[in-house]
Amino acid sequence: MSLHIRTYREQDRDAVIALWERCGLTRPWNDPAADIELCVRSREASLMVGYKEDELIASVMVGHDGHRGWIYYLAVQPGHQGHGHGREMMTEAELWLTSRGIPKVQLMVRTGNQSAEAFYGALGYEAQDVTVFGKWLNDTSTS
Repeated sequence: MSLHIRTYREQDRDAVIALWERCGLTRPWNDPAADIELCVRSREASLMVGYKEDELIASVMVGHDGHRGWIYYLAVQPGHQGHGHGREMMTEAELWLTSRGIPKVQLMVRTGNQSAEAFYGALGYEAQDVTVFGKWLNDTSTS
């Protein structure tokens, strides 16, 4: 285990986006660079990166709305999965929220992603009895 975890820096941008692409987290209708920029500009969010030696191998984006915390873009480079790095990144994200007095954390898992469901279940996360509604506020999106 044992990553060096720190807050994102601008020089991490290309490596973070490449990691998200390798892990299948990007979608054509989401611009990962714009997501990073929005996070970096917000006082209620943080993007953390995990390094093993000189290689960026993990990330997690965390934020809150003042009541609930949210986790996005948890990623561990495929060759490094299964060694506890995802758990480490989640612990850091939860600590970030706890230090801000946020009592609950939530995240979304795409339908059919059973490995993610199993991972989060092992960390004590439970499916919530809610339905998520969404609406695109621009015409560039299709899903």
